Amino acid sequence: MSILHRASFYTSAARLDQLPPPGAPEVCFVGRSNAGKSSAINVLANQKRLAFSSKTPGRTRLINLFGIPDPLDPEQPLGFLTDLPGYGYASVARDAREEWAEVLGAYLRQRSSLAGVVLLIDIRRGVTDLDKRLANWIAPTGKPVLALLTKADKLPYGQRIKAVFAVKQELADIGA
Repeated sequence: MSILHRASFYTSAARLDQLPPPGAPEVCFVGRSNAGKSSAINVLANQKRLAFSSKTPGRTRLINLFGIPDPLDPEQPLGFLTDLPGYGYASVARDAREEWAEVLGAYLRQRSSLAGVVLLIDIRRGVTDLDKRLANWIAPTGKPVLALLTKADKLPYGQRIKAVFAVKQELADIGA
């Protein structure tokens, strides 16, 4: 059994000061609303309802940490998978969007235990302007960024191959 399969909910936070002190490494999942961040965490953890996912965009509204237990000391997390609220969802009030942007920006730039970023991109949309802005914004931190294409099952094989090629080109152009 993979150590990720033992992941469990650790905490939720609306603000950075509500997060546990930096310590164990964190890998965060970021992307547009409804890109599949929570679903990706569930697949990695081989659990159906670890991170709550929904067909409704904008469901994740807090920073959710899922602890990966240390096999030698199960009380202490070895690391965290972090589910972040999505961006680009127009039906959320403007004030809420701005507040999320501020909190998420601070998390991505200032969280010393952040070890890596998984940028989820809906293959049907390709790399959006918001995705490019985020990648360019994260670049100065030097944190590794992994692009994960989601929703590939929604495209026929030929379109999927073309879309993957297009995304690779766009990401190469921005240095991601």
